[in-house]
Amino acid sequence: METHPSLWTLLLEGALHIDAIMWDHVVAAGIVFLFLTILGFMVKSKVSLIPSGLQQVIEVTLEGLLGMLDENIGPHGRKYLPLIGTLAFFIFMANFLGMVPSFSAATGNFNTTIACALIVFFYYNFEGLRENGVGYLKHFMGPIPLLAPLMIPIEIIGHLARPFSLGVRLFGNISGEHIVVLVFYTQLFAWLVPVPLMVIGLFAAFLQTFVFIMLTMVYIAGAIAHDH
Repeated sequence: METHPSLWTLLLEGALHIDAIMWDHVVAAGIVFLFLTILGFMVKSKVSLIPSGLQQVIEVTLEGLLGMLDENIGPHGRKYLPLIGTLAFFIFMANFLGMVPSFSAATGNFNTTIACALIVFFYYNFEGLRENGVGYLKHFMGPIPLLAPLMIPIEIIGHLARPFSLGVRLFGNISGEHIVVLVFYTQLFAWLVPVPLMVIGLFAAFLQTFVFIMLTMVYIAGAIAHDH
């Protein structure tokens, strides 16, 4: 006699499945964090005047980030390298992890991307206040005091929309790209089609990282500028 699972069994299985999905991005982010930590200690312990292949990759990446900081903020913007570098390595590796079979991208979950975006939001506003003091608030008033009643709500809405925009852009692009690859991998040509798609996915991982950190630099540059 065929038996069917009870309603409570189905509900429990569904709850466990939902819980696994909710915590999936946390596990993925933890893996990325652990990997980058180990990688950092490995590079630090083997730094030499004749760099190895891994050290060369890290140095080239950091030089590129420093060049972007110089171009967008100025030479004084190099002090923001720890934030920019951390975001760049974390976001790229989180994007890349989603391309590895049996793993998911932490950035494919809105909770992760909005967390990164909120860090940027609070940081650039903090830096704006630290660099300009109360004068930073003049940035919200517009170029003419007469327009302040109109500009203040517009500026506030615009700034509040920035973390949402950063988070949604990164989440949407990464999750969409991984869904497409997964569909082709599971439903169509399992070993042939995903190869070029994974190459495109690698480019998308780099591009979305670049866009995120570039916008972060632009926000910081606007916040610390003294010509409000």
